[in-house]
Amino acid sequence: MARNKPTAKKRRLAKAGKESKPVPTWVIAKTGSRVRTSPKGQRRWRRRKIRA
Repeated sequence: MARNKPTAKKRRLAKAGKESKPVPTWVIAKTGSRVRTSPKGQRRWRRRKIRA
């Protein structure tokens, strides 16, 4: 990927990076372990790419 990225692509990558976080502990506690994973799933920049 180019060093200089278009702004729209940077924004999409930033959004994906924020979505790739685990579910907070208080959510797991509040839901009684019914919600353990994020619906988006964990994403690692080398392993799984996003549609940009």
